This record gives sequence, structure tokens and C-alpha cells, in this order.
Amino acid sequence: MVQVAPPESLGSGPAGTRPANDPLTVAISSRALFDLEDSHAVFEREGIAAYQAFQREREDDILAPGIAFPLVRKLLALNAAAPPVGAEGEATPRVEVILLSRNSSDTGLRIFNSIQHHGLDIRRATFTSGAPTWPYIKPFGADLFLSANPESVRRALEHGVAAATILPASAGANPARTEHRDQLRIAFDGDAVIFSDESERVSREQGVEAFGRFERERAREPLSGGPFRGFLDALHRLQAAFPPGEDAPIRTALVTARSAPAHERVIRTLREWGVRLDEALFLGGRDKGPFLHAFGADIFFDDSEHNIASARDHVAAGHVPHGVANP
Repeated sequence: MVQVAPPESLGSGPAGTRPANDPLTVAISSRALFDLEDSHAVFEREGIAAYQAFQREREDDILAPGIAFPLVRKLLALNAAAPPVGAEGEATPRVEVILLSRNSSDTGLRIFNSIQHHGLDIRRATFTSGAPTWPYIKPFGADLFLSANPESVRRALEHGVAAATILPASAGANPARTEHRDQLRIAFDGDAVIFSDESERVSREQGVEAFGRFERERAREPLSGGPFRGFLDALHRLQAAFPPGEDAPIRTALVTARSAPAHERVIRTLREWGVRLDEALFLGGRDKGPFLHAFGADIFFDDSEHNIASARDHVAAGHVPHGVANP
């Protein structure tokens, strides 16, 4: 399985220690941001030279939005919703999005042209000409990495960065409700995502009854942080810039298979961390998709491929290949 560095080793700093004016930083691959499947198919079928020619010939053709485009647009819109912050008079945006691409700077010109056409305020980028992009995630101080490439996601997780393979809602999916169209809604699984997989491991290896005993005995003992603890902390700091409530531009939810009495340890852990989650759904093993639909999630992060499959009937999902569920 992927071994994840603890939150204290994250390049962006341990949870709760970063300056309040640090932006929430999201690194994203070009294939997650834009629809590059046609050009990627050319590369797979005909090789790099044909791919380069394909991109140059079309560099003025605007790319269609990809899986993560709506999420990125909502994230960047938060900069208009709250004034920038900064030290000594220097304005710092609340949110920054970094582009990471395996294109060369030459073939990447089409990507930047598309960024400008769509009005996305993305200024920093790395083009590696086919080399891995994950080594640049931590130097940028990214809190989250989203990619369409599972191997890049696994490498990022191995090096202590919250990361997910982003997947679109399934064809023919029942889309989530849209009355909160301008509000960014993010949902998280608990074990092996926000928290470590210690409890999930007990459940899988020893059964549900052993899991129940394990959690009751440790109800007042905070769970260890999982790969998304640092991102959750950064998101919480961003939320603090806005008044809480239904009209806030960000709303978060914990959507977990846990049920009572295993809920208590989760609640006490979040209290210990000082982290705000607006909603908490303890589903006791029910399929998560319909609940994510009711919440209206823009994206849902989970380590279980089964839960991701259920989620994709309604929303975009990010698979986090971490923990006992991902050998």
C-alpha cells in the first residue's frame, strides 16, 4: 500500500502552524483541468513527435473544460469573495492554483492560451517535457494535488502531499442538486483520508465487532491524521475568512460509513484539532452516492473504490489510494 508521510512532514508545514495569510494552494495536472483526451490519444497511438505537431497545429484552438475545471473555477472565485491578505502591504490571494504539466513549454502554449481564454487566474506552472511532475508539488507549498494520472497521485501521497485521482461523474449520472451553484461544496471520507487507517485496519482484519470495541475503548483518544489532514487545516483557515452559515461560499461535509458509537471518537478528534466541518453524516454502511447528491458536493474524496463508484453516480470524485483498502 502507499505509505504516507505524517502531516508534520508536509512541505506546506504541520497542521496549525502555517501563517494565517498563507493561501490555500492546489496543484493540478493539465489533463485534470482541460479535456486533453484527443491529444493524449495521439501521443499513445503515434508517439511524441506526432503529439507535438498536433498541439502546435491547434495551439489557437481553445481546450474544453476538463474534470476539475468547475472546482478550480469555484476555488479561484473565492479570491473575489474575500479581500486578499498579506504582510507589509503585499496583497496575497486567498487561493492559488498551480498548473503541473508533462507537456513542454512549447506544446504547453495551447494550455496557457486556454487558461487565458477561460479567465482563470493561474500564473504559476511547471512544464516537464515528459518527466514526472510530482517533485515540484512540495516546493510550491501545495496543500492538494489533483491529477488524472493514478501513478502521479501515488507518488505525491508517498511524499506527504494530499492527492487524489480525480474522476468525473459517470455517464448518465444523476447530477447533484444545483441550488448552491456558486457555493463550493467539498465532502470527505474519514478513515484513511482525513484520519489514519488504524481503525479501518481493525475492521477489515478483525471484523465489525472488534472495530466497535476498539473505538469504544479509545473514544477519548484522538485519531491520528491521515493524508488529507493538512489540506483540511488549510481549508479551515480559508473558511475562517468568511462568516459561517448557509450563505458562506464554502461548505464542507464528513461522509463516513461509521455509525454510533464509533461517531464519538471522530467528533472529539475534530474538536481536538480545532477544525470546522459544516455537516457530518454517519451512514452506518449505506451507499454514499445519494447522500452526496443531497449535499450537492462538487467533489468527494474517499479511499474506497466501492464508495467512489457509488459517488460517481452523482458527483465528481477523487480517489485517494491510501491505507488498507489500497494494497
